[in-house]
Amino acid sequence: MTTLWPQPTESFSARHIGPRSSEIDAMLQVVGASSLDSLIDRTVPEAILDRGDHGVGAALTEGQALARLRGMAERNHVLTSMIGQGYYDTVLPAVIQRNILENPAWYTAYTPYQPEISQGRLEALLNFQTLVADLSGLDIANASLLDEATACAEAMALARRVCKAKSERFFVDADTHPQTLAVLQTRAEPLGWEIVVGNPWTDLEGQEVFGALFSYPGSSGEVRDPRAVIEALHAKGAIAAVTSDPLALVMLESPGALGADIAVGSMQRFGVPMGAGGPHAGFMATRDAYKRHLPGRLVGVSKDSAGNPAYRLALQTREQHIRREKATSNICTAQVLLAVIASMYAVYHGPEGLRAIAQRTHRMASILAAGLRVLAVKVETESFFDTITVYAGASAALVLERARAVGINLRDAGEGRLGLSCDETTEAETIRAVWRCFCPDEARLASLEAGLSVTEVLPASMQRSAALLTHPVFHAHRSETDLLRYMRALSDKDLALDRTMIPLGSCTMKLNATSEMIPITWPEFARIHPFAPAEQREGYAELFAYLEDALCKISGYDAVSLQPNSGAQGEYAGLLAIRGYHRARGDEARDICLIPASAHGTNPASAQMVGMRVVVVACDTDGNVDVDDLKAKLAQHDGRVAAIMITYPSTHGVFEERVVEICALVHDAGGQVYLDGANLNAQVGLARPGKYGADVSHFNLHKTFCIPHGGGGPGMGPIGVGAHLAPYLPGACDVAVSAAPYGSASILPISTAYIMMMGDAGLRHATEIAILNANYITARLAEHYPVLYRGKNGFTAHECIIDLRPLKDACGVTVDDIAKRLIDHGFHAPTVSFPVAGTFMIEPTESENKAELDRFCDAMIAIRKEIAAVESGDVAIEESALRHAPHTVADMAGPWERAYTREEGCFPNGVDTSKYWSPVGRLDNAWGDRNLVCSCPDISEYS
Repeated sequence: MTTLWPQPTESFSARHIGPRSSEIDAMLQVVGASSLDSLIDRTVPEAILDRGDHGVGAALTEGQALARLRGMAERNHVLTSMIGQGYYDTVLPAVIQRNILENPAWYTAYTPYQPEISQGRLEALLNFQTLVADLSGLDIANASLLDEATACAEAMALARRVCKAKSERFFVDADTHPQTLAVLQTRAEPLGWEIVVGNPWTDLEGQEVFGALFSYPGSSGEVRDPRAVIEALHAKGAIAAVTSDPLALVMLESPGALGADIAVGSMQRFGVPMGAGGPHAGFMATRDAYKRHLPGRLVGVSKDSAGNPAYRLALQTREQHIRREKATSNICTAQVLLAVIASMYAVYHGPEGLRAIAQRTHRMASILAAGLRVLAVKVETESFFDTITVYAGASAALVLERARAVGINLRDAGEGRLGLSCDETTEAETIRAVWRCFCPDEARLASLEAGLSVTEVLPASMQRSAALLTHPVFHAHRSETDLLRYMRALSDKDLALDRTMIPLGSCTMKLNATSEMIPITWPEFARIHPFAPAEQREGYAELFAYLEDALCKISGYDAVSLQPNSGAQGEYAGLLAIRGYHRARGDEARDICLIPASAHGTNPASAQMVGMRVVVVACDTDGNVDVDDLKAKLAQHDGRVAAIMITYPSTHGVFEERVVEICALVHDAGGQVYLDGANLNAQVGLARPGKYGADVSHFNLHKTFCIPHGGGGPGMGPIGVGAHLAPYLPGACDVAVSAAPYGSASILPISTAYIMMMGDAGLRHATEIAILNANYITARLAEHYPVLYRGKNGFTAHECIIDLRPLKDACGVTVDDIAKRLIDHGFHAPTVSFPVAGTFMIEPTESENKAELDRFCDAMIAIRKEIAAVESGDVAIEESALRHAPHTVADMAGPWERAYTREEGCFPNGVDTSKYWSPVGRLDNAWGDRNLVCSCPDISEYS
């Protein structure tokens, strides 16, 4: 049947998917399949294959999707926010918005595991760590955490780990943000830790605790001196943690100077929009003695092969991989893009600019309080930075209503109290409008300002004594021209998806389309407070409902929670739901979590964090779960099994044929099936976990659903569950896994746009091409490198693992030699030594065309020829281009005394004027760990 109106000339999916139809035909010939349907039939087990439309609907064009999202945005109402509670309006400098947040050189980069090609973002993160260490007055800071509430939870876990006291109690300042307290209670309960809430100045004495959290300033705005209480805490061997506001710390004495062992908080107000809750960069700093216990990522200064300073991830193998089920944290990432924005905000303003912003904000709050006192309003907060709490009694509801009527949101603090917070955007007219809400008597207001006396409310003893941001980087870029060039120089050092394929297995580095990114900076999405009244967030509610419904249809689950703001948080939330389900049924004895030996380190770490004991299930020689061993473990722990955690397709890049049987065995034993969604890019449109036996999965929106990796964050890890687990999702019960009710809400339009523009057919086709691309690489490389695992018909899933271990045994060539030599060819290395040491795990995704796949395969084949020369004895490995890679511009000048020519080393593909040059030579990782420097060193130290 023909339609009257012509259809759009080209779909979005044709732009998202790399290979053209003629390329697909040529690639199918290479892999040995007659058609895409035939390839999928021979790759995806028949028992789970589900090709039918899943109900997402027909694809929208880019214009249609943006129009629909614009309609959602217009249903949000942006008021002036004075709610506070950890979220504040801020000014993101336009030069940073355009050149960091909206720049694919920054947002499409990957976690800097390959430091030579990550020097730009590593330097920006080192600036961030220096900023946090300076503000906190502590020795060492990490490269950011997820948000303030989870940073507080990480501080609690760090305190428990380093404290020698035997107590299992943790004290929390009652004047702490309620969302933080909720996350602390969620995190503590499964581990058997008791949260004691009270006033530290009156209730902590006599308590036996392993640590305490002080809020500085408090949620009410009150600034109190904790020095004496911290000293008493230390006398008992306990740990003092302080959660603080970074803008306040520009003026206030640092937590370190007050005696704190750990400082945490959120860098949101350093230029990062509220975005209905995120993403934002949480921060953590601690004393040098605890540096090896810091969760998350840590950037350090090392040196390269020429002895020049270079940056890298220090202590790179993090806690959840080293300690697995004994870990106190499952966090394996950072909020890099947001940390970079915050660090550039500090570079842009410098210490003088930050001080001016802080002083102006404090002055506005002081004027607000002074005026309210004149109007006979009871201001309860005596010493404050930017926030006051007032008692309005029975008039509180009327004041809130008046404020909203004039476009201002105040905080309802309960029991007749209202919270009012100022920020860098607060204007004089805003203050006048608030006064008018309390006292609409224009005659009284007319004379108010003339006689207003504003006094200093911060005691001298609480004001900052140390210098701030003395490193030259915070003084060198005052003009926009200078800052623009600095950011460009950093991005030029890095290799991101805007330059080349990043074939990282399990990480799914695919196109982050510009149309998907556009809505995140619309003010209707960016400037909404997460606790604004529901009627102001109707557009967000529509967005959430669409995305939850789409994810349910795609996955086959019945309910979705969007709260987890990372994949690790999704794992944690999913296991909490399973735990809640068992406990509600009186099945508290179920505390065993079965985990395959090949699992990512976050799996066992997440399991222990919810109070489960990890039992490892073996894998067979083909990399599949050993079903016989699974049966034995189920029998051995009869009545105790709570869950199994499996990754599907497997971590080894194969569709396991017996996945339905595995699910049934666990269900028959009374357990639940957690299916890790890391590899969902091989299933969308072809298989639905909720329909073939899984009970819960997390969805890595920063992988399958196109949220950019941002150099190592932001991520999002929503979870889907069967109906029986829905009552135990975050938000449906008292479980809270992140600070905001919808996690990092402001980046959800990205995944929403992707799903809208792909539709059922596009999503399915993307998965088919992801599988084709992986098998094409497998076929092209198979005669040069052994492929470790394949499915029963000889095909891989969306990724393949090539075995490089025989090369090391034969001639000393290491996996690092090949990874670094790929840089000379202009490629980011695949995933190195995971899940099998000495291997590459390669995932091309659906976004790369045949030419790019061939370029990568040609590079790998050329490297294999160089390895052959080492094998034959023509060149020693120590003298080969492999061992000296990557080659830098400096290698093009000066004397040359190597066994290969300069051209062979520097131009393995022939002379190329567009070649990417690594800014540093190969890093000395061991030296960096022995000489740990994690903040900007003095210029003199570089010499």
